[in-house]
Amino acid sequence: MEECIQIRRYEELHTAKEFESLIEAQNVPAVLCGCIKNWRAFSLWNPRNGGLDYLQERVGSAMVEAMVSSSAPIFYGDLGSHERVPLPFSMFLDLCKKRIHMQTEQQHQHLDDDHSVASQTDHTQHDYLSLEDVPEQIYLAQVPIMNRDREEKVQLGTLREDIQLPPILGAKELSSINLWMNNAQSRSSTHYDPLHNLLCIVSGRKQVVLWPPSASPSLYPMPIYGEASNHSLVALENPDYSIYPRAECSMEFAQKVVLEAGDALFIPEGWFHQVDSDDLTIAINLWWRSNTMSCMLEHMDAYYLRRILRRTGSTTA
Repeated sequence: MEECIQIRRYEELHTAKEFESLIEAQNVPAVLCGCIKNWRAFSLWNPRNGGLDYLQERVGSAMVEAMVSSSAPIFYGDLGSHERVPLPFSMFLDLCKKRIHMQTEQQHQHLDDDHSVASQTDHTQHDYLSLEDVPEQIYLAQVPIMNRDREEKVQLGTLREDIQLPPILGAKELSSINLWMNNAQSRSSTHYDPLHNLLCIVSGRKQVVLWPPSASPSLYPMPIYGEASNHSLVALENPDYSIYPRAECSMEFAQKVVLEAGDALFIPEGWFHQVDSDDLTIAINLWWRSNTMSCMLEHMDAYYLRRILRRTGSTTA
């Protein structure tokens, strides 16, 4: 891995100028440790500390779109592999609460089993579902809290006041702010975003594998004019190298980071990433246009394309 695209961790980064010069200008991901621990959301949304009740009280009546997929816990980006189902946010929160109750009950059961044989004869019936019955294929993905261009699509706008724009972003004009939340372990398929992204972990834990744009040939992105063109065709958890032979060397270009609650990850536009989330993980992402894309005027597209094709051709020749 070239040193210039190594992902770094920053314990302290205070100003927008530092972020722009040290990180954003390099177009390389960076982990910003403890970046959002001052958010109201960080202290108020924690599922293990009354956060689900708080969210239910604030926005429980809101309707949200949930992803339901037969391939769960892996969620692929193309529309053929999942559907989006509207449901009250309170219903999803209830599923999360049931999961916490059942996990607690299982832990108590294990403790009882360790202490006495008598506990094994306790046939008390509980009125909530078994762990296996809770739908694990439900995932709240990209639920809008703020959307600059499509205000009518915002579903959880009330939560905006719990999210403080990090000082490192300065006066950037955000495109959108979105909620990501899962009631069970989940994985997003490998994809890139056409915008700069700050992924913020409010509660729980995520593991992210990232590839630079130069690794694109080994990840087989979907056709550029088709659906979900920013997603990889390769199922990296079980790749078929007979169909995608270049994918065999894809992990040579990969870097892995682990994000704990309070951390944030800057993911530049064009960087492929696959995200694994632990149970009951809540994240917020902030999207904004890069300086490069903001400066690319449409009447210059043909010129830029010719330059890129020439540069790519000379590189691979």
